[in-house]
Amino acid sequence: MRLLNSILTWVMKKRIHQIELFMKYPMEVQMELLQSLFNTAKTTEFGKKYDFSSLKTIEEFKSRVPLSTYEDFFPYIERLMKGEQGILWPSDVRWFAKSSGTTNARSKFIPVSPEALEDCHFKGGKDLISIYVNNNPDSMMFSGKGLAIGGSHQINEYDPKANSYYGDVSAVIIKNLPLWAQFVRTPSLEIALMDKWEEKIELMAKVTSETNVTNISGVPTWTVVLLKRVLEITGKSNIKEVWPNLEAFFHGAVAFTPYRSLFKKLIPDEDMRYVETYNATEGFFGIQDQTDSDEMLLMLDYGIFYEFIPFEEIGKEQPETLSLDEVEVGKNYALAISTNSGLWRYLIGDTIKFTSVNPYRIKITGRTKHFINAFGEEVIIENAEHAITKACDTTNAIIDNFTAAPIYLEENQKGGHEWIIEFIRKPDDMDRFINVLDETLREINSDYDAKRYQDIALAKPVVHSAKEGTFYNWLKSKGKLGGQNKVPRLSNDRQYVEEILEMMPV
Repeated sequence: MRLLNSILTWVMKKRIHQIELFMKYPMEVQMELLQSLFNTAKTTEFGKKYDFSSLKTIEEFKSRVPLSTYEDFFPYIERLMKGEQGILWPSDVRWFAKSSGTTNARSKFIPVSPEALEDCHFKGGKDLISIYVNNNPDSMMFSGKGLAIGGSHQINEYDPKANSYYGDVSAVIIKNLPLWAQFVRTPSLEIALMDKWEEKIELMAKVTSETNVTNISGVPTWTVVLLKRVLEITGKSNIKEVWPNLEAFFHGAVAFTPYRSLFKKLIPDEDMRYVETYNATEGFFGIQDQTDSDEMLLMLDYGIFYEFIPFEEIGKEQPETLSLDEVEVGKNYALAISTNSGLWRYLIGDTIKFTSVNPYRIKITGRTKHFINAFGEEVIIENAEHAITKACDTTNAIIDNFTAAPIYLEENQKGGHEWIIEFIRKPDDMDRFINVLDETLREINSDYDAKRYQDIALAKPVVHSAKEGTFYNWLKSKGKLGGQNKVPRLSNDRQYVEEILEMMPV
């Protein structure tokens, strides 16, 4: 295993100079990629409709091809799932990544072409390792196994003759990994791709607790569930007693900051490394490339062309979009992407901000549909996570999950925000926790502060402490356990909060 570790580490480091190339020439790389997408897809039904063969500039592309949502693309995708080809992308598309979402009743199925698997998802995984071993030359991660906590896959039910498959994006990746990658991961495919989440967690905990795990990849919320079960089975007090060679956790899908204290409790190792990734259903977008910052390098050569919608344009019928060379540091943008799976000017629903433009580094700030703006306060997920982290740090609390929604104005009652928080360790002083939460939101969000001034429009937040398992049980009731499923942090209506409150004892 030590020889394998040396060989794989050497191979991965060879990619670094290519990454440095797109960091140095970002727009040139993006423009070359966009032209390649046009040329490749010009013979498809979509390419002919918009005459891709004559497209030369970004401006022509923007004026000719409309920004699109999943609902706009669904008729094309449904035909693909029934076996038609050459519609959005020329190569045969047989795999579809089922969006986890948070609460959508209707799942979304994102096409995953062979090119997207190889040049985006797999390339992202390899780059993650390349950057990691380049930053940590003493790494011995290949001396053991990587624990991947993915979703499940199943045969597409649209048409059994179509030979097409769908599943959580992590499961699609795991199912199609090359042989060498299968050799260095755990658990077996049979367990990793199980549909029944609770049975799967039980088997994963039993099998991996007896394996030399050196690194973990997964969503923080579900990783915590597995780690707790491993400790219960083994009777150990912390994870390093089970996996002494564990050195890294590669995480994504939800912000890690609110979970940092919990992971330090489960893995009490000052040398443990945490690496943020931005691997969505639609593609692999970003990787934390610095050891002293959780900002992510925007990956520009994965077959994805990016456009950015200024936050104030979101929701408009014809929003303005900016190219990479037009964005500014510190501003919020919604992402639109055109990909080597045949998504064209597709709105993925995420918002990001740039922390640097030389090179281009980003942070995820939220979702275009997940915010609270019932009174003009414009609270986004980044605000909420920052505030709740500070409140936890101040009051020695550790959280498992949370969500928040508005309290609407009623006769003789001010508006406000209502939070449901599941604590692993409750605050030393709940009143102090609420005050810090409120004060921090006021410090970082001037709109919230203005509405809170003398309680004119917003009263102090209402916070409910939920018992252990509340959010798990709510997601279970929705059929949303495992994979990249997650609790909506913020909502501009009360549907989710009301449902969860109904599950809580009076």
